[in-house]
Amino acid sequence: MDRSEAARRDAVTVEIGYAFVTGCLAAAVVFAALYGLAWALPLPAGTDGTAMAVSGVLAGAAFLARVGRVLWRFDRTGSDGPGSDRAKSDRTGSDDTGPAPGPGGCDGQPSVEA
Repeated sequence: MDRSEAARRDAVTVEIGYAFVTGCLAAAVVFAALYGLAWALPLPAGTDGTAMAVSGVLAGAAFLARVGRVLWRFDRTGSDGPGSDRAKSDRTGSDDTGPAPGPGGCDGQPSVEA
């Protein structure tokens, strides 16, 4: 295995770990916010279990959404970070990292031909 394959495999491993950790944090925040709100409000008797179930389901959805978003973005940009030339060219569709010149030239002013 050459270095580029090992680096790619390591990048995938790190990205999966990052997605998992941030997904857990997102789920914990959603669960705490929803269940804490339900706990603080005067709800009818017997709704405690329902509030916990709804909070858990929405926390699970937040986890899946975060993991999916992180891994989807990684798949689109590859192992290069968001500021790399490859990621910029993927977003703009060109290899030029600068802004595209306007209709009049590089500075946006109409060109004057002599």
